Amino acid sequence: MSYLPLFSLETWILLITVICLFVMYGYWTHGIFDKLGIPGPKPYIYFGTIVYYMDDHKSAMKYGKLWGAYEFRRPVLFVMDPDMLKTILVKECLTYFTNRRDLRLTGELYDAVSMAEDDQWRRIRHTLSPWFASGHMKAMFRIMKNHSQKLINQMRSKADKSGVIIVKDFFGPYSMDVMGNCAFGLDLNCINNPSSPFITHASQLFNFSLPLIFIQGAFPHHVWFFPFLIPLLQLLGFSLFSKTSMAFFKTFMEKFRGEYDKTSNQKSGDMLRHMINSQTKSENPNKGLSDHEILSQSTMFLFAGYETSATTLVFLAYNLARNPDIMKRLQQEIDTTFPNKSPVHYEGLLQMEYLDSVISESLRLYPPAARLERVTKETIRINGTTIPKDMMIVVPVYALHRDPELWPEPEQFKPERFNNENKHSIRPYTYLPFGIGPRNCVGMRFALLMVKLGLVEVLQNYSFSVCEETEDPLTMDPKGLLAPKRPIKLRLETRSSTSGNEDI
Repeated sequence: MSYLPLFSLETWILLITVICLFVMYGYWTHGIFDKLGIPGPKPYIYFGTIVYYMDDHKSAMKYGKLWGAYEFRRPVLFVMDPDMLKTILVKECLTYFTNRRDLRLTGELYDAVSMAEDDQWRRIRHTLSPWFASGHMKAMFRIMKNHSQKLINQMRSKADKSGVIIVKDFFGPYSMDVMGNCAFGLDLNCINNPSSPFITHASQLFNFSLPLIFIQGAFPHHVWFFPFLIPLLQLLGFSLFSKTSMAFFKTFMEKFRGEYDKTSNQKSGDMLRHMINSQTKSENPNKGLSDHEILSQSTMFLFAGYETSATTLVFLAYNLARNPDIMKRLQQEIDTTFPNKSPVHYEGLLQMEYLDSVISESLRLYPPAARLERVTKETIRINGTTIPKDMMIVVPVYALHRDPELWPEPEQFKPERFNNENKHSIRPYTYLPFGIGPRNCVGMRFALLMVKLGLVEVLQNYSFSVCEETEDPLTMDPKGLLAPKRPIKLRLETRSSTSGNEDI
């Protein structure tokens, strides 16, 4: 009795050929690192060696500062060697490593500054950079002050009862209000309306679709097999970013832009006016921004800026609650700089050394982006390692910041690493919370100012402490930007006095 189907010879040949092609395609790219002599984990057919950023440090411990992995079928070179990072991120950035990965399924955000490539990226970056200059940040500080005061007032009812709070429920609306006012001159008032659709859609935008991530990894656009798949998905309107959230913001921007052009002061300092002026002041079509580019920059600035700034403040509160002695020392500096809860001013804020150390250490433990990415334009050899054209390079920032060879007791929260005596001993290119080089975070100065102001005004008036509902250690969310999987909960208490009268 035969257990095999009674197929014709031609059918068997076709079936075996299809199976062989399927297997060959699954392994097609999986031998490149063996040929280059680069160590790394053994890949599985189609799935490669999928590792989330939380486990990058395990790979570093096993394979060293350089290893190869596979994002499904796509080869990915992980680099933690500081000398190589200097070449990739700075020296040869504009020659060989200008671009980040081409996500392709980006929907309306295809021309955002973080997605754009080559000349288009240079033009957009050149247009945006003056708005983030230090002189302009002082004007934005006055706007931020208005919203930080609303944050303090909103926290009061919880603090008076020593209540447990979801920290992002306060820092999230504060961040969104600052972003909205500075970007569009618009008071979104999310602090008094935490269920605002802006908060809802901002939280959803970066919840990437795992099936689409798999398709992009399994069928990268530069291979010959199924070359039509991703273009077809683009044509059908599929996107890694939430279509609902993008549609909401596009509708808002189109309506708001029409009213804005009629009512806004031509000399207003918000970001939208700056971008519009880049159109009207430029007679060269290769300068300034198009209407769609303005939409994309506005969306990315508002939503990505909200998420990263809010999460940075949440992690700061968490680290300080778990280290009350550090929090009290920081409150001492605050009370010395701004005695008797006097108003926080721009110059004093920028001179606070311990505040800088605390924020830097929190960003070391929890950088906004767990990984940085670049793609090689041409084959290049760096420090004896050949990197082929189109190779995706990943800088595992989360693991780099927790490397015990660079950071003794890396899991401990130690702001003194960044004080004036010690920060000069930090090896260059090993601390990258905002990236480095020509393609670092364009909004770094703005984000730090907003975070500093929010944290200082809160700690002037309140203290954080852990409670039974505080998760320790944190479970991190593997999707999207670096964030905890579950909301961080802390106890909020009103300070009874300034630190000069507290028992510390």
